[in-house]
Amino acid sequence: MNRAQLLFIPAALGLLFACSRSGEDVLQPPAAAPESVRAESWREDQLVTGRETFEAACASCHVRGEGDAPVIGDQSAWSGRSDLWTAVLSDHANAGYLEMPEKGGHSELTEEKVSAAVEYMLWKTYPELPRD
Repeated sequence: MNRAQLLFIPAALGLLFACSRSGEDVLQPPAAAPESVRAESWREDQLVTGRETFEAACASCHVRGEGDAPVIGDQSAWSGRSDLWTAVLSDHANAGYLEMPEKGGHSELTEEKVSAAVEYMLWKTYPELPRD
């Protein structure tokens, strides 16, 4: 190793430590996002998936109330549904119920996407309620 290389190493290390935030170890990875931030990010992703699935498979009935489907956003149309909300409604949407075909007639959808659509519809209908 020549003299220039030997001088460069301490200078580079000094620069790294001088630029670190309040003396933190610059070689450590940043801390993970707090649980609430990760949960909120997951929630946003879930609602985006739900909206996309709703628009593709559910809107044709749940926007106009076709076949007695409860209209999204109409709380009175959704009242009287099960107190178990998401679990029962997701089961009905995935398996089919009364006039509603299995997965809204879109067999290619995963159960997770259908459940996300159910959560999206409930969120649009009852935005004031806390979510799991």
